[in-house]
Amino acid sequence: MSEAVATDRDLTIAPLSGRIHSSLPTLSATQRTAELELLARRQLELLGENPDRDGLLRTPERVARSMAWLTRGYRMDVRAEIGEALFDEQHESMIMVRDIELYSMCEHHLLPFFGVAHIAYIPNGRIVGLSKLPRIVEVFARRLQVQERLTEQIAQAVDDAVQPLGVGVVIEASHLCMMMRGVEKQNSRTITSALRGVFRDCSMTRDEFLRLAHRS
Repeated sequence: MSEAVATDRDLTIAPLSGRIHSSLPTLSATQRTAELELLARRQLELLGENPDRDGLLRTPERVARSMAWLTRGYRMDVRAEIGEALFDEQHESMIMVRDIELYSMCEHHLLPFFGVAHIAYIPNGRIVGLSKLPRIVEVFARRLQVQERLTEQIAQAVDDAVQPLGVGVVIEASHLCMMMRGVEKQNSRTITSALRGVFRDCSMTRDEFLRLAHRS
């Protein structure tokens, strides 16, 4: 089932592929960069700056390239990132990768949020290469996001790809939209979790996962 993404352009995401579908015409990378540069220049003007002064001459170009990098997840695909790194393995022990660094952009203010993801699953006949879990995080983090949806998308992607007995994802993140504006709470962190299968249904498995995830 596709998951609706709350934007004003009615974009939808297919959870496993992670691809975005839009009614907008397809633009080349060069065209996207050129348009982003124009928008960045106009933004500087609206802020009361002179985009032609020495310090800002190349700022629109830098902003365009930076935004393309920070949102490259729109052009990434979970299947392609995993590739052939799925292996038959007959065991049912929990596999966890902790402290996967992530950087994303809040879709409400276009300000960064950053932190770590902890991902665990219990295999059901096959496992995925350990490095592929951080790659799945990257696919969804490098988009305009809310942390709650990001957590669910990662869990669903692992569930779809590996088809395990269960999946657990915890994300701990700091949001600059809370730290440098608004309530200005510098030490606040947001924690979200998504549980699938035995991580949701079995209290012992859930407790073990959460204990490992929150371990100092």
